[in-house]
Formats: sequence, structure tokens, C-alpha cells
Amino acid sequence: MVLEHGDVRLRPMRMRDQGDWREVNRRNRDWLRRWEATIPPPMPGGPVTHRPTFRQMVRHLRSEAREGRMMPWVVEYRGRLAGQLTVGSITWGSMCSGNIGYWVDQAVAGRGVMPTAVALAADHSFRSVGLHRLEVCIRPENGPSRRVVEKLRFREEGLRPRYLHIDGDWRDHLVYALTAEEVPEGMLTRLSRLRGRTP
Repeated sequence: MVLEHGDVRLRPMRMRDQGDWREVNRRNRDWLRRWEATIPPPMPGGPVTHRPTFRQMVRHLRSEAREGRMMPWVVEYRGRLAGQLTVGSITWGSMCSGNIGYWVDQAVAGRGVMPTAVALAADHSFRSVGLHRLEVCIRPENGPSRRVVEKLRFREEGLRPRYLHIDGDWRDHLVYALTAEEVPEGMLTRLSRLRGRTP
């Protein structure tokens, strides 16, 4: 599924994205390190896990997408790879929920790329896929990421202590959430209205 609005486009990740993806990550190493998930040290006698290669990551994302547990996208801005957005941990049945995770190239941060990308993904999740609730979990110190969801009027629901292993330790995260009923007009329409533009 490809989603787009203006200069922002979400599309599936491809194996041939490896060069561009690595270059954007290399340039943004210091910008992203404080917010990226890390693998905790193994327990004595437990399995040793390693960060996956790019190809392993793409295969995993595709497998999870086929099973209906994830919707992974590359974020493009003006035709260039500028980040990544995933609706993951999708749960069906009586919950119908998912978690949004994202990162963006520092070179385009502050241009409305990620709010637009999140709005596109939320509209697709609610209107086409049938999810009822979306969560975004963010470290309290991550001001730029918090501004994305606050701009979109996600509700802050509270703190999850030591929730994810990030940058070498277990880190607290703030939980932001939104249900389909809270945005009957759609997230993209809400964002356009907040920006004072016609959707």
C-alpha cells in the first residue's frame, strides 16, 4: 500500500533501499542514537541476539506484514528516503489496536514530514484496515517526537516505567493514544485544519 499527501509518501520498504537507508542512518547516527531500540544483554545461559542486517530486517517486516501484525513503510520526502514509519504490534479480536513507531532524517525535521506521515498511517489504519486504537510510546526526553503526536492531538495517557530497552538501558516512555471515534473527520483533515489549510 502506498499512501501520499503533498511532498510526503509512504511506501513499502524494498531490498534496493539498502544503500539509501544506510546512508540516511549513517548521517543521523548521533541524532537517532538516544531514541533507537537496543538489544538488552543476554541472561546467563539465555539466547544471544544480534541486531539484524538490512536484508534480515526487510524479510522480517515483510513476514510480519503478511501475517497482519505490522504495516511497515519507508517515508519519502520530495522523492527521497527520509525515514521510516511502522504500525506494529497489531492485535485483532476484541482489541483491534496497533503501535506507531517512526524516525525521520534530521535534514528534514521540522518541515511537517512526520506529522503528515503519522496522519496518513492513522487514516489508513482506522478507515481501511479497521483498527480502533493507535498508541505511540515516546521517551519523555524526546521533545521533537512528542511534538509530532501533540500536534496531531493524541491523548497523553501516562507513563510506562522502564518500558523499552533504548540506548543501552531500560527507559521510561509516555503513552499517547487515539481511537477512531476521536477523529471522525480523519487525521489528515485534522492536520490540514490545524495548519489552516484546505484538506
